[in-house]
Amino acid sequence: MSSANEVFDNSDLAVDSGVDFSELNARFESTSPLEILRWALETYGDKLTMATAFGAEGCVLIAMLAGLRDETGVAADIFNLDTGYQFPQTLALKSKLEKRYELSIRVIYPAETPAQAEARLGGPPCLKEPDVCCYNRKVAPLAQALQGYDAYSTAVRRDQTPERENIPIIGFDPRHIIVKIAPLANWTKDDVWNYIRENDVPTNILHEQGFASIGCWPVTRPVQDGEDERDGRWAGSEKRECGLHLHSHLPLPGQSTSAQGMNGHTSNSR
Repeated sequence: MSSANEVFDNSDLAVDSGVDFSELNARFESTSPLEILRWALETYGDKLTMATAFGAEGCVLIAMLAGLRDETGVAADIFNLDTGYQFPQTLALKSKLEKRYELSIRVIYPAETPAQAEARLGGPPCLKEPDVCCYNRKVAPLAQALQGYDAYSTAVRRDQTPERENIPIIGFDPRHIIVKIAPLANWTKDDVWNYIRENDVPTNILHEQGFASIGCWPVTRPVQDGEDERDGRWAGSEKRECGLHLHSHLPLPGQSTSAQGMNGHTSNSR
């Protein structure tokens, strides 16, 4: 496991969440991701959702959630933000996971199709205006994906990038007024792959071709020996984050950060 330096705390923004972030984070620092997910399911029930781009970490969480569903009868929603530029191998993995774990993964699409964006820009938007592309095709659609939910799980790890090294296990996303859970925050890459091997979890076949972190096909390449696992993303630029997790702990200018409506308990309606 990796260890956090100083976990970021913006719990003062979540005034109506009913969640004791400090107590939970202290408790979960030494708790397994499976038990963190168990707590999330017990607390939020069908008001819990999970975001996945089908990276190795996301596949681990899907496998864990499927096991908890079989054990408890409580199923979490799972969604994918489909930019229109996911690798065919990534889409094939989605189908494989759905079949293997007998679940359905919700797909959220951006407002503009790839064809429309390319006609407007003269090529793939991720090559023409990468930051705007990530916002339009991932960050903005996230709001739609989270509507009606009180908490969502992500598969980020603290040791992936400097921008993620202080993420809390239980945090608050003031932009969407929702609890944000990172069960794998203090896991390492080795922890993830050990779990995959021990539990025969399906993963993207592109990993076998040197792709460590897999995003949109026009801007993702295999990593070379000695490179960081995310160096293959937005190759040739300094960009490391799409924006889903960058500054997600900060409210938008002029935005109310009241968490009114977040129950902090199991709900059976959506």
